[in-house]
Amino acid sequence: MPRLSFTPNLERHLSCPSARLPGDTVIAVLTAAFEGNPRLRSYLLDDQGRLRKHVNIFVNNEPVADRDFLTDRVADGDEVFVFQALSGG
Repeated sequence: MPRLSFTPNLERHLSCPSARLPGDTVIAVLTAAFEGNPRLRSYLLDDQGRLRKHVNIFVNNEPVADRDFLTDRVADGDEVFVFQALSGG
C-alpha cells in the first residue's frame, strides 16, 4: 500500500499521522484517509474537490500533475507527501 505522510506544520493544525492506505491514485489514497479524518478533506480540498492552492502533494518526490482530480497513479510502496505552502515574511 502507498504511504501517506504530512509535514509537521500540517500536523500542528490537524491530527494526520503517516499511514499506509489503500488506493491506486492520489485521490483514492486521500479518500481512505478522509474516512478516518473527515476534517482533513476540507483542509486539503476546496468545495469543488480540487486541491487547495496552498496545499501541494508529491508522489515519490514528483509534484502531482493533476491538481483538479488527483488522478495521478500510485503503486504499492509509493510515498504520497502532503504539505502546506508557506508564505509571508
